[in-house]
Amino acid sequence: MKKSWQIGGAFVGLIVGAGFASGQEIMQYFTSFGLYSMIGAIVATVAFAFLGMSLAQLGTDLQTVSHKEVIYHIGGRYFGIILDIVITFFLFGVAVVMFAGSGSTFHQMFGINPMVGSIFMVVITILTLLLNVNNIINLIAMVTPYLMGIIFIILIYSIFTMDLSITEQNALAKAQPSASSNWLMGALLYVSYNIAAGAAMLIVMGGTVKDRKIAGRGGLLGGLMLGILIVLINAAMLAKINVVDGVAMPTLELAKQIHPIVGVLMSIALLGMMYNTAVGMFYAFTVRFIAPDHKYFKVGIIVIGLLGFAASLVGFTTLVGKVYSTMGYLGFALIVAIIISWLRKLPRVS
Repeated sequence: MKKSWQIGGAFVGLIVGAGFASGQEIMQYFTSFGLYSMIGAIVATVAFAFLGMSLAQLGTDLQTVSHKEVIYHIGGRYFGIILDIVITFFLFGVAVVMFAGSGSTFHQMFGINPMVGSIFMVVITILTLLLNVNNIINLIAMVTPYLMGIIFIILIYSIFTMDLSITEQNALAKAQPSASSNWLMGALLYVSYNIAAGAAMLIVMGGTVKDRKIAGRGGLLGGLMLGILIVLINAAMLAKINVVDGVAMPTLELAKQIHPIVGVLMSIALLGMMYNTAVGMFYAFTVRFIAPDHKYFKVGIIVIGLLGFAASLVGFTTLVGKVYSTMGYLGFALIVAIIISWLRKLPRVS
């Protein structure tokens, strides 16, 4: 059970940095649909739980150290190539966004040059990746309870201090910009994008255990925790929609409303989540090309880390920002492949 919780916690830590960091994504994919956003959040919870379980079990079944084998296993020789290229590019892109995001957070918190924040994140990511994969899973999992605790405090505060009626909340929420045409597509796109971002590392984590029940339970727990976080953040933002209206980082704004110290704690949590995602994405990207026990693995980590830092300075985040929505739609293809693979594993009825 301990190993399952570790996989689940690491899965949450990995995804949260990519999709939850500011609360802006939950605003666009969920909260902006008003009260229907709560149904969307429940749909996302079920989808994350099922897909998390399936991917972790696939990693165990194939005992792989890279996502490549699993992607070709579920996608076939030709479709597998497309999925592999898309996911591999996205791993690098998301990690670069985390480096740039760290620079922005340092600048917002302390008024420090963003480059300093980016360098800090690159250095600790490289140092972490020089450890072995089990240590990485443990490190990523440790930050998850801390974040869930802060989000829960923000939710309680938001509900007890809300000063709008439900009708007013609903109307103001629907005035926010949306990333999709309706609440169901918003929820599915959100799951699709995040699974495409987290699939590689979840597969690798599944490959670290021999028992598919332990791996599957870990993926399931991770998916449920992700869903609970979506529900909590969405409920908090609905309750205080007048406060987060038009704000770039809603969760940070809500934390600062409680007390400046809570704002600082939330900033630390955001940095922790960016770190989790950067580590997970870079590890999965590197093992796609170099085996972790290869003599050039550590050299590869340093070179790729430096390339990522360079990319974070030349406006690469703008490019990746445009790719995010496309990635959501491409992620649907991955989800269909996962479901077909899962159905094949079901016992045949004679």
